[in-house]
Amino acid sequence: MKPGRVEAYLHQRLEEEGALHFTLLDPEKASPEKTAEAASAAERAGSSAILLGGSTIASQLEVEASAKAIKAKTSIPLILFPGNVTGITGHADAIFFMSLLNSENPYFLTGVQALAAPTIKRVGLEAIPLGYLILGGGGAAGYVGYARPIPYGQPTLAAAYALAGQYLGMRLIYLEAGSGAEQPIPPETVKTVRSVLDVPLIVGGGIRTGKTAESLVEAGADIIVTGTVLEEAESLEGKVGELVEATRRGAQRRRRH
Repeated sequence: MKPGRVEAYLHQRLEEEGALHFTLLDPEKASPEKTAEAASAAERAGSSAILLGGSTIASQLEVEASAKAIKAKTSIPLILFPGNVTGITGHADAIFFMSLLNSENPYFLTGVQALAAPTIKRVGLEAIPLGYLILGGGGAAGYVGYARPIPYGQPTLAAAYALAGQYLGMRLIYLEAGSGAEQPIPPETVKTVRSVLDVPLIVGGGIRTGKTAESLVEAGADIIVTGTVLEEAESLEGKVGELVEATRRGAQRRRRH
């Protein structure tokens, strides 16, 4: 299956810039209007895409209303990042079609995907296959997804799972520390995982500063995702701008190496 329009856009931007920043917005945390305003501010500050979703089960009405509002105010891709089947709407550009690779519950490996696939096809969403791995404490995503989080001190285990995801056909791998994680995934873990992969690597969870974002990109992250820190920031646009600039610096340092 050839990459769709959004996936091709991501690869082109990665080739041009080396690394990207995505803004994650939760439709349960604010009204559709406020969510759309946040998305617009993130675009102005340099985010390359908006992810819409959360770990808990949002109502499909909330997801749909937020997606419509975001699309009316932004031009960058809106990608669904669903926690369950209720996170699907046809008013987005694409969906991360995820399998939680270290879940103990088959529902999050292939079950929910089978339930969601007919709807995704019917509404015409671009599905981007993604292997999702939860590390460290795991947060709400780990709890809801019945994950066995991979300890931060076991980077080779994380690399083995990530490589398995690639061999199963996943075109992106996402290392998740969990929303609001106290500590981000260590750069050494990112470096170890990056060393075995041929597909883009996404890292999220616990990233609160530009310094952290820069170090993770330099270690091998291709895409940095932030959400909770933006909810807490006095100026979302200012915080996204800081993280985008740090992501670019990290990419430049990695290229020099």
